Amino acid sequence: MKLHPLDTAIILIYFVFAISAGIWVARRGAKDLNSYFLGGKNLPWYYLGVSNASGMFDISGTMWLVYVLFIYGLKSIWLPWVWPTFNQIFLMIFVSAWLRRSNVLTGAEWIQTRFGRGTGANLAHLSVVLFALVNVVGMLAYGFKGIGKFADVMLPWRFTDHTDGLFSNSNIYAIIILSLTSVYAIKGGMVSVVITEVMQFTILTLTSIIIGLFAMFKVSPDMIKSAVPAGWTSPFFGVHLGLDWSGILPQANAAIQQDGNGLFGIIFGLMFFKGVMASLAGPAPNYDMQRVLATRNTREASLMSGLVNVVLMFPRYFMIAGLTVLALVFFMPQLHNMAKPDFEELLPNVLQYVPSGVVGLLLAGLIAAFMSNFAATLNAAPAYLVNDIYKRFINPQSAPRTDVFLSRVASVVVLAVGILFGLLTTRITDVMMWIVGALYGGYVMANVLKWIWWRFNGYGYFYGMLAGIVSAMIVPSIVQNIVGYRVNALYLFPIILGVSIIGCVAGTFGSEPEEEATLKHFYKSVRPWGFWGPIREKVIAEDPAFKPNRDFGRDTLNVMVGIIWQLTMVTMPIYIVLRQWNAVALIGVLFIATSTILKFNWYDKLETT
Repeated sequence: MKLHPLDTAIILIYFVFAISAGIWVARRGAKDLNSYFLGGKNLPWYYLGVSNASGMFDISGTMWLVYVLFIYGLKSIWLPWVWPTFNQIFLMIFVSAWLRRSNVLTGAEWIQTRFGRGTGANLAHLSVVLFALVNVVGMLAYGFKGIGKFADVMLPWRFTDHTDGLFSNSNIYAIIILSLTSVYAIKGGMVSVVITEVMQFTILTLTSIIIGLFAMFKVSPDMIKSAVPAGWTSPFFGVHLGLDWSGILPQANAAIQQDGNGLFGIIFGLMFFKGVMASLAGPAPNYDMQRVLATRNTREASLMSGLVNVVLMFPRYFMIAGLTVLALVFFMPQLHNMAKPDFEELLPNVLQYVPSGVVGLLLAGLIAAFMSNFAATLNAAPAYLVNDIYKRFINPQSAPRTDVFLSRVASVVVLAVGILFGLLTTRITDVMMWIVGALYGGYVMANVLKWIWWRFNGYGYFYGMLAGIVSAMIVPSIVQNIVGYRVNALYLFPIILGVSIIGCVAGTFGSEPEEEATLKHFYKSVRPWGFWGPIREKVIAEDPAFKPNRDFGRDTLNVMVGIIWQLTMVTMPIYIVLRQWNAVALIGVLFIATSTILKFNWYDKLETT
């Protein structure tokens, strides 16, 4: 696509403005590790909520969501559960409050509040650092591949004639954009990231409204109906997906087969089970966890996570629906002429149908989405290397300025490794599915048990995490060699989870329980529900005024209501763009009903601390 000079000027002006703003506020984030990584725990919850939403509004994820809505129709609303998107509901209902009560800097530092400082706790601590670094590198590779594909289609400059391989044009674009974005993310830490993300989310929201309205103006319901197979506008399914593109676009059937989603009922069950486990485990040690730890108190931690659902879902899906219907109507002839189209590139290809000038603004917004996610991800990594390795095991008395300097050096190193892995990947979907399907399979069990079972100890955590991470790295290759093709990582989740459970149980019962004082302090300060009977009795015996957490039933009900509430904010903008007003009205009623329940059964009962 050839950009109009006006569009190019808008993009360049945005880059200069965003990077300059990030550097300008960087001085606030350079005092010590607390200010660098958590903004001094003095940022308003609504800033953090918008920042968190902006970080999730990433370009790779948006490209993938356009792809799945195009191919799977309304049935695609379930596919983001692979992350799972409804983990934000668990966070807003109770997990954010539990996490914030720990009052620590990173997820690895949190370990000592649960397991103390013995050998088992140190091993557990190191396993979290390992997972965090592997996860961050994977996310950087995921972002690298997405921005590279996007820029290669949208931006006019050609650095090489190669379309694939290590030195392809898309890879060179990705290296340049990652390097530019890292300037302010590395220099200023959390404050720079949050301030620039709030600015970027404003652009993204405006962008989303423009795309959605433009699509509604250009595309009629009849045009959409003639471009999609039967069942495309329904979110419901059976054991099989129930979509057949044979008479319209046979290549779409091949994409479904490549994704391994034909048996959609099984995929849905695996996504939901894995999603519940991952949500109970709490946020992975990345930017999502940082935003929770950066809030001022437990009430604001819960409100911040709730706000993410409100400000993220509607505008993002309004944009995704708009881009999808434009692709269905205007880009279909080009897809017919491709033997094997790359549906992950639908998003940049579709923007050629948007007027000049508007394209520049849209591109600035989409690049802002990438910059938000990338900066937040990169900012999460050095905390684990500096705070959890250097300061804990090498130089506990290091000066604050030294810590910040080393954090910047660590960011550069992690960035380089992320770029290297990005160069070695080919598809956004493959990277994403390995992260959320395989790698998270090794994460969830140890991190569920740490909240709810008193007997679980540091050795159990370490062996469970280690077994899970190692199996996530080798099981996909082993299975692929056996069956002869790449298997959807979700099918591997039970295997990896099972290996992790064995590690958790063997490590726990092969060693002594944690010290009673550590367990009592954790239970009394964090106040989780679960299997804490022996510790609960001792805490109450020492402090009769202590009130145990009896909210399991209410939290469970609120989570179920909250998931439905979140789904209304996903489906409503899609049906608005499709102009199916009966569905919009029904979803609107459901949204009001679920909001009312959450107001009285969640918001009114939040702690005031």
